[in-house]
Amino acid sequence: MSVTMQDHWYPVALASGLRRSARDTLLLGRAIRVALDDGGAPVVTAEGRALPVQVKFGHVWTTLGVPAGDVFDIPEADQPGRRLVEVGSVKVRCSPLRAVENFLDIAHFPFVHTDVLGSEPHTEVERYEVEIRDDVDEVWATKVKFFQPQAARSAQGGITTEYMYRVPGPTCSVLYKTCPPRPGEWDVITLFVQPLTETTCEVWPWMALFDDDSTMTEMIHFQQLIFLQDRSILENQLPALLPLDPGREIPTRADMLSIAYRRWLKRHGYTFGAQLVAA
Repeated sequence: MSVTMQDHWYPVALASGLRRSARDTLLLGRAIRVALDDGGAPVVTAEGRALPVQVKFGHVWTTLGVPAGDVFDIPEADQPGRRLVEVGSVKVRCSPLRAVENFLDIAHFPFVHTDVLGSEPHTEVERYEVEIRDDVDEVWATKVKFFQPQAARSAQGGITTEYMYRVPGPTCSVLYKTCPPRPGEWDVITLFVQPLTETTCEVWPWMALFDDDSTMTEMIHFQQLIFLQDRSILENQLPALLPLDPGREIPTRADMLSIAYRRWLKRHGYTFGAQLVAA
């Protein structure tokens, strides 16, 4: 395993969930335990060794190595009036990198999330812009637009939704999208992925929304519905590992973000959950 994979931060628990009991889980194939110390602070151990810990976005984050910095920031998390939604987790039998790439896939909306995030005949993905921002070492896609029958729990009727995608870490993605009740602002929906093994992962969605009408339960259920629709697709993708060689799969114009993500993973030498080019 490349050292760089161990040096990233990964979500391993909801901070609020530790009030009930310790959590035994896996991270990059290694057994870890997440618990609270006598003072009520989260601690993570692996084979008796204490690991670095940060609590951010309501989640406990840890790393098996020595990270270059803190967990990335999402400034909107501190914006007054936003509702911070901890969705919980879903275990998925797929590569952690496949889970992230699926979150970045715009073209699947009409076919997987029919009559919610997309519908036929509105299947065309308009041209958008993708870049690897070297100053922050992140992948971004901007000027993404798509017609959606119900863009959010708070949406009333179909609208053309604008998106921005951000990949701040190999197993994390942040989506900024049109906020139906507050034009000019962005709803923030994230996917934090915990790599269990190369072909299994635990997905921790989290949101920062402007929504004064929906209950917390309604917002959680809406997001869980969306992801459970994705899970059946994810668990049947072949090959199971994400090919980093673009020649292994046939990309289209809609796949520009996926291509940039794979290129960025190769740059970092991040291969846990990836299929490498055959020798």
